[in-house]
Amino acid sequence: MSDQETHEIRVRGTVQGVGFRPTVFRLAKEGELVGEVFNDAEGVLIRVKGNKTGLDNFVRQLNVESPPLANIDAIELTKLLGEWSFPDFTIRASERGAVATEVSADAATCEHCLEEVFGENQRRYHYPFTNCTHCGPRLTIINSIPYDRSKTTMLPFPMCDSCRAEYENPLDRRFHAQPVACFDCGPKLELCLTGGASQGAVSTDTRRVDSDNKLSQVNRALRAGKIVAIRGIGGFHLCCDASNNEAVETLRLRKRRYAKPFALMTHDLEILQGYCDLSDIEREQLTSSRAPIVLLKRRAKAANGLPNSLGLPELSEYIAPGSRLYGFMMPYTPLHWLISKNFGRPLVMTSGNLSSEPQIIDNQIAAEQLNDIADLVIYHNRDIANRIDDSVVRCMAGQPRVMRRARGYAPRSFKLPVGFAHDAHLLACGAEMKSTFCLVKNGSAIVSQHQGDLEDVSTFDDYLKNLGLYQRLYQIAPQIVVHDKHPEYISTKFATIDLAEREEVSEVMSVQHHHAHIASCLVENNRPIDTSEVIGVALDGLGFGDDNSLWGGEILIADYTSSRRVGRLKPIAMLGGAQAIKEPWRNCYAHILNAMSWANFNRQYGELDIAQVLNGKPLELLDGMLKGGINSPEASSCGRLFDAVAAALGMCVDRAQFEGQGAIELEMAVDKEFTDPEALLDTYHFEVSHEPDVSHEQSVGWQIDPAPMWRALFEDLNSGVCVATISTRFHAGLVNAIHQVVLKVSQNEGINTVALSGGCLQNKLLLEGLHTRFEQAGLCCLSQSQFPSNDGGISLGQAAIALARLKQSQEGDG
Repeated sequence: MSDQETHEIRVRGTVQGVGFRPTVFRLAKEGELVGEVFNDAEGVLIRVKGNKTGLDNFVRQLNVESPPLANIDAIELTKLLGEWSFPDFTIRASERGAVATEVSADAATCEHCLEEVFGENQRRYHYPFTNCTHCGPRLTIINSIPYDRSKTTMLPFPMCDSCRAEYENPLDRRFHAQPVACFDCGPKLELCLTGGASQGAVSTDTRRVDSDNKLSQVNRALRAGKIVAIRGIGGFHLCCDASNNEAVETLRLRKRRYAKPFALMTHDLEILQGYCDLSDIEREQLTSSRAPIVLLKRRAKAANGLPNSLGLPELSEYIAPGSRLYGFMMPYTPLHWLISKNFGRPLVMTSGNLSSEPQIIDNQIAAEQLNDIADLVIYHNRDIANRIDDSVVRCMAGQPRVMRRARGYAPRSFKLPVGFAHDAHLLACGAEMKSTFCLVKNGSAIVSQHQGDLEDVSTFDDYLKNLGLYQRLYQIAPQIVVHDKHPEYISTKFATIDLAEREEVSEVMSVQHHHAHIASCLVENNRPIDTSEVIGVALDGLGFGDDNSLWGGEILIADYTSSRRVGRLKPIAMLGGAQAIKEPWRNCYAHILNAMSWANFNRQYGELDIAQVLNGKPLELLDGMLKGGINSPEASSCGRLFDAVAAALGMCVDRAQFEGQGAIELEMAVDKEFTDPEALLDTYHFEVSHEPDVSHEQSVGWQIDPAPMWRALFEDLNSGVCVATISTRFHAGLVNAIHQVVLKVSQNEGINTVALSGGCLQNKLLLEGLHTRFEQAGLCCLSQSQFPSNDGGISLGQAAIALARLKQSQEGDG
């Protein structure tokens, strides 16, 4: 027919393994079109023939009706010339080639699969590994792409006839669902009493009964106060009854995680609301396919001592000591759903490892290392190819903000803003703690899942393993390598020693830590490569500065190519160097010496608890270190200021059990929301002054000195003012001081955009307080939500800066 046209449609993005081809097939059939669709290394390719109206409608529907896990980056349309003949519309086998497609993230069990898991007449009733193209494991089972079963850890499980029929039916939601399985052909549960024999798989006829029996044993163990290790989708969890004080305390002692909050899991939002307030945004996050841990505000107890009218038991005091938040998540695999629903109450669900070590993924290693922690281990025989932690989200300033980006998010790529396309392959190695790496290819950034602290040998080994995997999946051989400016970071040494020796690496460049924080914020907010300068507020623990000193409370003028420091917190000595991070009393003592003499402090405030603590410390030794400049580097650190104030108020004075403990407890003590402008009126005073910027001798910087704040704080303590009021006044004073400096810089520089980043901006009071003040002043305030503002976002910022500098260099050469 003369009105027939044939179009070739290239679809790029996360379009493999998510049910995209069946959707194309269905739309083509509904539109009475003929042609073919297949996966290849660039994504999905469609050749379709029909009249112009039908073809136009088909293209429109591709966007409107794409599957829930699909993420379309681009649809490219080409009209084919000549005669093309197709007898029908078909789905062809995958083609190979240079990889340019996406790997999708692991997704929480969808509603359709849950209906099967809990439907008594369904053949997958109670099957713990039920999945389809809309849900289930992806990154955690993949070894290489294209994403076919033979390239995953499902290779040892040949499909039964029933599963294969679903797999081969283009109209079935399990069409080419690579992990598809059932009781007859798929992975099986095994149960082991620690120190005892495994209860393995049994005959086909009794597998469902056997599985249910094992889950019943898990339920009985949990009700008896036992600790159970569960092999999930990306690693092992350790689980116990969240309302059993003895069980939770035992888990802390065995795991050696003495203070850091535990995550919780429940299958029922009504139960969750018995313990926490829940907004619409938070509900949406909990029930999304990403299913992250969401940090929620605890609900006040009723007069009868119970959380709500449901008569739910009170949760253990050991779950989140020092915090007013609970971290809840919904079950995200059928196994978690079955365990959680059977138990009926909230469960502790924390990573299966010793504190500070990577989550265990291997059955044999779990048997060896969890033997002294768990009383019972339930595991399965589907290998975990790639470790991945649970993601963490907190809703602040009206948006869900990712604090740890892992399961459900990685490895989804991020399309870089206008101007960042570059032919070279790039690797940004990230920071030291909360580390990630970022690969860049064809104008897209692929940021890894959360890796952890690279100082831990096993974590760094996992970092290297994941880097190799990502390079294979995306066929990237980095030519440009980027690293943090800090010379002692493991990631820096890896870049400058190991990677620099590789033949394909043509350039290795360093990026200042806080500049990377701000660049990460700019990228996420889609600022083009030639964006105007912004005022960057970077607040964190520590980073190596341009002047080779330690920074952490910085106000910068920055774009992608450069940054200059125009303000800072006053640098204060870190007595004992890195030891000051672990022992907050050291920071408190140093801040007191900045505010007054020790003799004056003892004379006026010697009866305070903090004075008694400090007078029992080796102060003469510290004074000698300070006088001689021995192991007492100065740092303009916001994180260390929080540690010092927390210690003064009696919070983790002697030793912090985990990073940021003092800052978290200090935030939790505040009893007002800073979205209320009146909360910012009751405040301590910080001195704001001009100081020469030591890193730029010709410029003048602003300095924020907390000395007057300390005098007022100690007066309040002497007067018996409550900790909640003191913490509120501290937060409000810091917000006001930063706001004051930013306004002065804005007026002097003519810049009206502020970018906020750094780990301290995961403090809700700081973030919302600064947002409120800047927006009231008419400034545009940028912040982060898709990537962490902590060091988990550093690699993205490093990559953006490197690409911008490369472009600037090439244009200069031209």
